[in-house]
Formats: sequence, structure tokens, C-alpha cells
Amino acid sequence: MELQYNDLEQDIRMIKLQGKLDIFGVNDIETKFTGYCSGENVRVVVDLSGVEFLASIGIRLLTTNAKSLLSRGGKMVLLNPTEEVKGVLEMTGIPSIIPIYDYLESAETVLLAQ
Repeated sequence: MELQYNDLEQDIRMIKLQGKLDIFGVNDIETKFTGYCSGENVRVVVDLSGVEFLASIGIRLLTTNAKSLLSRGGKMVLLNPTEEVKGVLEMTGIPSIIPIYDYLESAETVLLAQ
């Protein structure tokens, strides 16, 4: 699992994931991912376009950090998951916790509307 991080305009953080979000993938990135989601009023876009597999431990990583962000006035959105990953997210009810968008512009608009 690879993790790339960028700061976007207006203090939005972009985390791009590539690989498999299984036990090994989560172990590879969990500390960095959680670090990028820390702070007050943090807005995070998680780009899932490069994630080819999502296991329950990957779902836990996403939901735990999204809930932590919310408790500190922040927000997380998911961007452009593959059809397979999107199916897993929808089946497990994740969109009710973390919104999913196909376009970065839509994700940014939602993050900035607070």
C-alpha cells in the first residue's frame, strides 16, 4: 500500500491511496494516515481511485479517522473509488458516515461548506 499526501488550496488535505487496504496495507500506512487526519477543523479528501481491494480493516481505518475528524470540527470525504471498492463501501453503509464523490471539485465544495 502506498500513501501520497498533498496540501490543496484552502487548507484541504489530500491523501491518495494505492494498493490493497487489507491487513498488510493498513499496517503499512495507518500511522501516517492517522497523522494526516489529526488537528482541529481539518478537511481531508481520501482519493481511493488506486485502491484495488478494501477489507474490513480498511473500512475501520477510514471510519475511525472520519469520526475522529468530526469530533474535532473536521470532515472527511472519499473520492473516486473503483466500482468494486464503491460496492463494498455502499454495502457496508459507509456513505452515511463518509460522503463519496466522483469529482474533486464536488468534494472540495462539500468540505468548504461548513
